[in-house]
Amino acid sequence: MEENLIAFDAHLLWNIVLTFILMPLGFLIRNLLSEQKRIDILINKTREEVAKDYVTREQLSKELERLMDTLDRIDSKIDRLQQKTYFQE
Repeated sequence: MEENLIAFDAHLLWNIVLTFILMPLGFLIRNLLSEQKRIDILINKTREEVAKDYVTREQLSKELERLMDTLDRIDSKIDRLQQKTYFQE
């Protein structure tokens, strides 16, 4: 009868040791996974925010084309003005 009591006590002791080792380990793993999920959400939000601040290639090409057209018009006006003043002298 005492042998069963000793085996039960050793078994109980082993369960207590495992509980005190595995329970904090499980809690730590759960916290790490929840923190990882939170960081993933923040990264996705950051990607969305960054994407709003940049222009697309199409927008950039349209703006550059508009700028070049404006510079061409200014250049032609300067050329006409230069020709008028040159021939007046």
